[in-house]
Amino acid sequence: MDGKNKILLYPLGYMDYLSCWNLQKKLVDLRIEGSIDDCLILVEHDHVLTLGRRGNRENIVEKVSIPIYQVERGGDVTYHGKGQLVGYPIISLQERSLDIGSYIRNLEEVIIRAVRFFGIEGYRVTNHPGVWYKEKKLCSIGIAIKKWVSYHGFALNVNTDLSYFKLIKPCGLDSDKITSMSEILGREVNMNLIKERVIDSFEEVFNTKLERVSFEK
Repeated sequence: MDGKNKILLYPLGYMDYLSCWNLQKKLVDLRIEGSIDDCLILVEHDHVLTLGRRGNRENIVEKVSIPIYQVERGGDVTYHGKGQLVGYPIISLQERSLDIGSYIRNLEEVIIRAVRFFGIEGYRVTNHPGVWYKEKKLCSIGIAIKKWVSYHGFALNVNTDLSYFKLIKPCGLDSDKITSMSEILGREVNMNLIKERVIDSFEEVFNTKLERVSFEK
């Protein structure tokens, strides 16, 4: 497979949100320069709230003691924390002949295929980016684009402590509209297994090969 199709995979494990956000912006600039190939970061964060471009602080409904960051992605307020698999694809949409709509649908398809392996039939909701299950949101998607290079991405609730969503109206929704794989299945999900399914699905949907690279934190 030629270099254009290759995507570098950064399996970071845990990284605090601010450090990972700074890493994203650095990689975006390198990708715009053509110094690196497309990338995918897979990571878990400690507890944090982020506000997108349409973020409304009134949707933070409880006093919080965890960090809050205003970021470049689309959408409103959301929560990240342990047990949630977050993916940040840094991809030249132009080189892959993707518009924003088709790119978001691709991200949704990656998650739909990955969770189907566990017997979960996720689906899309028109005009509400993400993946849903029985009228509850399982995976949030919010992206940013800089010179046709994507960043930010998706957050899949795997074994997430859903009580943290009660601090906010996630994406403007009531907190009880958020679910997780473990809640659906009634058991804890092996995080390494869902990571591998996301990687496999990403390769299928984007017709690419992910090449793992080491990263010194």
